[in-house]
Amino acid sequence: MKIPSDYIPGYGKARAVDPELADKYVAHTTIGDTDTDAFVEALGELPQRESARFLRAAMDAEHENQLGDCPEFVRQFFKSHEIRPDWVAPKAFAPGVRMFHRNSKLVLGGMVGGTLVEGFSTNIAKSFFITGRLRDQGVRRLQQNNRHMVEIFMPGGLGRHGDGYKLSVRIRLVHARVRNLLRNSGEWDEEAWGAPLSAAHVGFALTAFSARLLKHLKNLGGKFNDEERASFMEVWRYTGYLMGVPESILYHDEEEALRLFEIGLLCEPTPGVESIAMANSLVNAAPLVVGIDAPGERRHLSKYVYGVSRALIGSRMAHSLKYPFGVAFGVLPWFRLQARYENIIGKIMPNTRNRNNFNNFIGLLEASLFEEAGISYRLPDHVYAEESSRW
Repeated sequence: MKIPSDYIPGYGKARAVDPELADKYVAHTTIGDTDTDAFVEALGELPQRESARFLRAAMDAEHENQLGDCPEFVRQFFKSHEIRPDWVAPKAFAPGVRMFHRNSKLVLGGMVGGTLVEGFSTNIAKSFFITGRLRDQGVRRLQQNNRHMVEIFMPGGLGRHGDGYKLSVRIRLVHARVRNLLRNSGEWDEEAWGAPLSAAHVGFALTAFSARLLKHLKNLGGKFNDEERASFMEVWRYTGYLMGVPESILYHDEEEALRLFEIGLLCEPTPGVESIAMANSLVNAAPLVVGIDAPGERRHLSKYVYGVSRALIGSRMAHSLKYPFGVAFGVLPWFRLQARYENIIGKIMPNTRNRNNFNNFIGLLEASLFEEAGISYRLPDHVYAEESSRW
């Protein structure tokens, strides 16, 4: 097995804990998404307006005769990827959907303060750093991320014509295009870092979005039972499949996802300058995502997010990411106390709970990107975000 040089030190440590999973993770650092990479490369031969039109037609078509003048390679790609695995049970998504919306107020905190930061502590940060996606269009990027999450947890969102399904496939296509752009940029060191946006990294990110987010929600005071947490994991599992995570590294349940996260983190190199820049950019962009742009208010909220994030990810990781000095003691108990208070009030006054649930959902929508023209199927056409056409 050819191991990218950045992973050699961590691979040895991970192998001492779980040799089979360490082998699997490192092997997937050199793998992209072969079929989708070839498909997107063929799309790149067409003008962007044309390729976006063909993608929209293929995404929205309910029948073959609605594909119009779509090229045969577009028809074949979508036809081959529309087969749903036997393990997918849409009816099993309902408890997870209900749990997500019941805890929606805590979802953004868990995602921004915990899940995304943990993802950026790995070499995942390198692709974002090089492309400048979070630097140049950070707010838009985070709002797109939130929109995707909202849509996969809408009832029917992962049905073939649901927006959760379409946005998941769109992410797969964007990953393939960025992978191609990075490989041809002269800035990606494949010998050291493996494939850009590798199967290992997409699979690792999925464990963070699912199992780690559950852990963060629990720490923030979220309430859910075993059925709901298993259902939440199933929603993300199918989403990961649509995003191109190969089944060879796609988790089966929460326990397996947490193990993959643990071993993957051991395999990854210590956070570099890219991870430090991305994690801190993320925290400082959080106020803008929710519409707070006054300098004083932004600084105050960023300081608060740093405190929550430090409590979620732990002081060791916070230190390695060069977080400003802060104390995490008492942050999570205070969060849980507030959540418990709201739960008690909701039981005493059901109308208050309904109003709060509605306001929480509206807040989640306001932190998401909804395009008036619908989902955009344009793909980036330059490795640097500031030089790419809008997509």
